[in-house]
Amino acid sequence: MARMPKRVKHRKIQRGRIRGNATRGQTVSFGEFGLQSLEGGWISAQTIEAGRIAAQQYLRTEGKLYIRVFPHKSITSIPLETRMGKGKGEPEYWAAVVRPGTVMFEVGGVPEETAKLCFNRLAHKMPVKCRLIRRKTI
Repeated sequence: MARMPKRVKHRKIQRGRIRGNATRGQTVSFGEFGLQSLEGGWISAQTIEAGRIAAQQYLRTEGKLYIRVFPHKSITSIPLETRMGKGKGEPEYWAAVVRPGTVMFEVGGVPEETAKLCFNRLAHKMPVKCRLIRRKTI
């Protein structure tokens, strides 16, 4: 099932705009490899779920998948052929706001080749350009 917040303070929020690069969540924290976005955009809860399923099916029982984005933003729309006025539309789906540099998914406990093939399948489902990054070793 697609993810969404349990409770929200305001049901409808404004669109806003995605400016600048990610200031948080741009390094691999949980696994060894991560899928980093190169563009900004909205990723719907359904897309995140589709990516999760694709990655889990590829990984089977080996390794662990971490999802680093959560859909907090409600996206509204008005029905087609509706006259002007009558207010803002109803929430249609939930989306995660992703800035360039945000790590969206991480994988741990697998070799690099497996992670590369897994993220390749996952990146095809994402609406933004992505790349594979490695955990920094100190």
